[in-house]
Amino acid sequence: MAITIYWEDLQPGSVRELGTTSVSAAEIKEFAGKYDPQPFHLDEEAGRRSLFGGLCASGWQTCALAMRLTVDHMLKDSSSLGSPGLESLKWLKPVFPGDRLSLRHTILESRALRKRPDTGMVRSRWELFNQDGVKVLEMDGYGFFGRRHAATPEELAQLDAQRAAA
Repeated sequence: MAITIYWEDLQPGSVRELGTTSVSAAEIKEFAGKYDPQPFHLDEEAGRRSLFGGLCASGWQTCALAMRLTVDHMLKDSSSLGSPGLESLKWLKPVFPGDRLSLRHTILESRALRKRPDTGMVRSRWELFNQDGVKVLEMDGYGFFGRRHAATPEELAQLDAQRAAA
């Protein structure tokens, strides 16, 4: 695997379209049976009687689908070092069998780490849309990425000065 995306490439305002995926009724039921066995995720009739109006994917499955797209279309080619977590997560609309989902990834903020000059952190927004352009998921969170070159002492001093001025 050749790394082609480093922290320096993840500039605030940059947007990446991270592919599409779909989910079937069988996949929804399988995931729900293992991880979120609520009736509206397991049974069509229970789904119809629910406020969702039909069998729908678990929100956690929707997150997993977004993660898979992120890995396949960005992280596998990046210097990703993991994540300290999410700032927010919103399940905006249900995901139904046959929905075609597309993921957009936007960098909101980026900063070098003072104590780890070889690492930077970004805050990103993931937005997952269905085939009708309706946003079904929004997540804001953080990721650590390796830098192409570790920060020099001069760059670290400049970071300290910028933080002191902020």
